[in-house]
Amino acid sequence: MTTAKRPSGGKGAGEVGTERQAAALADEPVAKSGKPKAAKPKADKPKAPKAAAAGKVAKPAYSAPALEKGLDVLELLASLSEGVTPSQIAQQLGRSLQEVYRVVVALERRGYIQRPPGEESLVLSTKLHDLSYRYPPMRRLIDVARPVINRASIEAYQAFHLAVLDGLSIRVVAQVDSPAPLGFRLRVGTQNPAIRTASGRLLIAYQAPSMQEWLFEAIGQTAPKSEIDWLRKRVEVVRSVGYEMIVGEALKGITDISFPILDAEGHAPAVITMPFLASATEKVPMEDATRILYEAAASITTLFGGHLAEPRFPLANTGGPVGG
Repeated sequence: MTTAKRPSGGKGAGEVGTERQAAALADEPVAKSGKPKAAKPKADKPKAPKAAAAGKVAKPAYSAPALEKGLDVLELLASLSEGVTPSQIAQQLGRSLQEVYRVVVALERRGYIQRPPGEESLVLSTKLHDLSYRYPPMRRLIDVARPVINRASIEAYQAFHLAVLDGLSIRVVAQVDSPAPLGFRLRVGTQNPAIRTASGRLLIAYQAPSMQEWLFEAIGQTAPKSEIDWLRKRVEVVRSVGYEMIVGEALKGITDISFPILDAEGHAPAVITMPFLASATEKVPMEDATRILYEAAASITTLFGGHLAEPRFPLANTGGPVGG
């Protein structure tokens, strides 16, 4: 991994020592001279409450500053492709080194962040990824689905992936490569806006009505009204036919076909998608491959206590991309 460039005014001769001693100063108020301030005696008379400043955001009723700092560090490292030093973390978060250092030490000790061999910079470890797979519902979903999609991928001669809702996006949680010499796949962990993917729109279509409305409203905070109106109509269409199928949305030459995995209440905890890549040497025609995809989704659905109605074959495109 390439070490991130040190920011201007970076480490001098004494900065390493400063980082090592920062924890000792983290909870002490510091005067401009660098000496700890003397604690002021509390006044006997209680002070009148200050009026809230106009437009100022109210503080949360409950606060955990150390936890907030730790989450800030994790979210920052998750967004970077290169390692950063504690000083650089402090600069990017707009906090002092003293505030950040103890949090960094604790996260490193617990294995959430680490230093590559021979480097001072810090990177995110895979521990958060491991924790997500230890969460029982997710682990059960993947354990049940993996052998089914492995077999279906071989039969269809195409790549398959399993996706779930993650906020307003979809997250790929399992994936199988195509047996073909050439293929297209989404790596595990890939995240994309739900409104702009076949997987996401199908997931929205098979949520409870209250969850659907929340998703429409939340997506509408950043998307134009025209796109939300389009999404509502598209969700009705894919729910009525039982699948989503679109050509060339993410990549020209790829047809994304998605079927839901339903639970006993008819809601979709996940969807299974095949990014079908046509080629001159394809062994399985698309119509046959889509039947294999449906059978895999129906099989996993049965294991979750649900029922997936068979659509009318051959499948037809459900429409164009958002804004198209």
